[in-house]
Amino acid sequence: MATYKLLLLPGDGIGPEVMSEVEKVANFLGEAGVAQFETEKGLVGGCAYDAHGQAISESDMALAQAADAVIFGAVGGPKWDAVPYDVRPEAGLLRLRKDLALFANLRPAICYPALADASSLKREIVENLDIMIVRELTGGVYFGEPKEIIDLGNGQKRGIDTQVYDTYEIERIGRVAFELARKRNNKVTSSEKRNVMKSGVLWNEVITALHKREYADVELEHQLADALGMQLVRWPKQFDVIVTDNLFGDMLSDVAAMLTGSLGMLPSASLGETNPKTGKRKALYEPVHGSAPDIAGKGIANPIAMIGSLAMCLRYSFGLGEAADKVEKAIADVLASGLRTADIKGDANSTVSTVQMGEAILGELKKAY
Repeated sequence: MATYKLLLLPGDGIGPEVMSEVEKVANFLGEAGVAQFETEKGLVGGCAYDAHGQAISESDMALAQAADAVIFGAVGGPKWDAVPYDVRPEAGLLRLRKDLALFANLRPAICYPALADASSLKREIVENLDIMIVRELTGGVYFGEPKEIIDLGNGQKRGIDTQVYDTYEIERIGRVAFELARKRNNKVTSSEKRNVMKSGVLWNEVITALHKREYADVELEHQLADALGMQLVRWPKQFDVIVTDNLFGDMLSDVAAMLTGSLGMLPSASLGETNPKTGKRKALYEPVHGSAPDIAGKGIANPIAMIGSLAMCLRYSFGLGEAADKVEKAIADVLASGLRTADIKGDANSTVSTVQMGEAILGELKKAY
């Protein structure tokens, strides 16, 4: 039985609550003989700032570098609104992405039939929705230089952020999207703003050339990012894999997430390059729902996105696709049975707690073994 090192970074808010349910699933998979997981825990975000004065310590970064995968909860909250910008809770996640070179963010938007009515859109528009958004994660305007605020005098200031991409950055994220599409419905939609941005012109040129050169068997279309946002709300089932830059990927993936009814449902994966010698790649897995400080400590957070993030880890880091399928089926079966947390209550008469939802999913998973 293979052994894998997992670093658990629960973080702030509801992070520790939902991470506890992931630990139960991982422990069971070890007992079932799927794989053995050696876990360590660290601090990230506001709790790390409180303990170390920084959003993630050097020792925890070293653990992240040594791990086979990082499972991340959430960071941030009003408590840390006034801390210096460089050590704000979100800086911990940005450093993990940058130092681990996690350039590809995979965010599925899946609408289970049992939850179609929880969406703000009509059932026929979202039922059985299955989109994968591939977001470039280490370039673009979030990391481009210069990035500064300049005092111009006379009470005037100028804020500067720089959108910058090189050919290789666009090619490598494009390859991730095309390879994923080949395993799905064989269609990629590339999105940028080439009508007003030079980086968008380059993005379009590079993706088009890569497609012609290496992936002509995959259907490719281009859409401007604002038009794509509109189409996601109008008829989202037209999309399969969407590939876009850091800024637009951040926004469009949240739009796609809400098509499913709740951010509490959706996992994500952030992947680095595959090491040609070991065949391994750095990776971080996290739910997309954030720290939700308003409900932290109440035991009502939805653990599904967190457990789904573990399923993505099984699939993309460890090649345990069958185990990932069983975890995802357990989630679907629990939802089909009618169990709901508060965020996906809909017309349900009652809701279950974080722990109760986690235990129900674990119970369904045990039936598969």
